[in-house]
Amino acid sequence: MLLHLSTWPEVETYLQHSQGIIFPIGSTEQHGPTGLIGTDAICAEAISRGVGEATQAMVAPTINVGMALHHTAFPGTISLRPSTLILVVRDYITCLAKAGFTKFYFINGHGGNIATLKAAFSEIYAHLEDLQNPNASKVQCQVANWFMCASVYKLAKELYSDQEGSHATPSEVAVTQYYYPEAIKKAYLSPEVVCGHKIYGAVDFRLRYHDGRMGSNPALATPENGKQFYDLAVEELSKGYLEFVNEEESK
Repeated sequence: MLLHLSTWPEVETYLQHSQGIIFPIGSTEQHGPTGLIGTDAICAEAISRGVGEATQAMVAPTINVGMALHHTAFPGTISLRPSTLILVVRDYITCLAKAGFTKFYFINGHGGNIATLKAAFSEIYAHLEDLQNPNASKVQCQVANWFMCASVYKLAKELYSDQEGSHATPSEVAVTQYYYPEAIKKAYLSPEVVCGHKIYGAVDFRLRYHDGRMGSNPALATPENGKQFYDLAVEELSKGYLEFVNEEESK
């Protein structure tokens, strides 16, 4: 079930048998000369919908803009500050916790969101206690990064070896090609690609990573590969979601 395509009575009925909800979260940032700016959000949304269908879970609207300040020297990137993203996530969960949701499973498509999400969860637990929300002690949040699924990582190494890289990767580009085949992009990619530099500010990032890639060769991506990554991520994260929502019941 997609929250934004549901009615409030449908949500009320859903809460009678489940208090879990899946949150896709990504980013709107450059992904090299051939990667879509919405790659991280597209992947998170597609996989979240697949997990929702497989587990009959409610799926919240995608948080499309994340923490990507280091990419803002490239045109088209939109970013929230970490403090802003924390407040956005806190407000989302506060509203849904008031309604009765207690298990929040974030399927994340952007590495830059991880630290901020974990900080947000700590803020949320304290905030709900301060509000004396009756469900405060039951609320639990978890982040699952689809690109870090063991099965996904294994396939990426088998298909692309070291050319997978760490940003604008062929695996994530492949998922977008599978989901939006009409938006596949082609452009010249230099065979020499930079990798290994630490991430600081946006200007420094662009100076070091000239075309936005970090050790990757997205020219290797295909829609067929994207379907493989999608299926693996959906299967692994469906298991993860069910374990998460059912763990209290098994104790």
